[in-house]
Amino acid sequence: MSIIKRSMIAISAVGLAAAFAVTTASAASPWGKWKRPNGDIAKVYQCGGGMCGVIEKGKRSGFVMFKGIKKAGNAWKGDMKHPEMPGFMTFNGTVSLVGDNKLKVQGCAIGNSMCDAEVWTRAK
Repeated sequence: MSIIKRSMIAISAVGLAAAFAVTTASAASPWGKWKRPNGDIAKVYQCGGGMCGVIEKGKRSGFVMFKGIKKAGNAWKGDMKHPEMPGFMTFNGTVSLVGDNKLKVQGCAIGNSMCDAEVWTRAK
């Protein structure tokens, strides 16, 4: 086998490995579209140095659930709103990636004594 042919094979293998690494990193990202248990589709994206989440499709399209919550260890934490609660209410929110295809979104009130959570699945 010629040196050129071996070099081409080596370059192809490196390219495939790099493509696999990029795909794997993307799959484990919280960014993208997620389906809530009620069927709404929410978009989670980077904003203001943190994470934002807005309902894109559903009864409350355009509703911002969280805006600019900050990375804290393996989760993002900050103020959060719930589309079925009065607009003046905010909750201590935590968003964490569970595997590649699930996002746990939790809100707590009254000093974290009352909490509720949803698990969102990656939308196709």
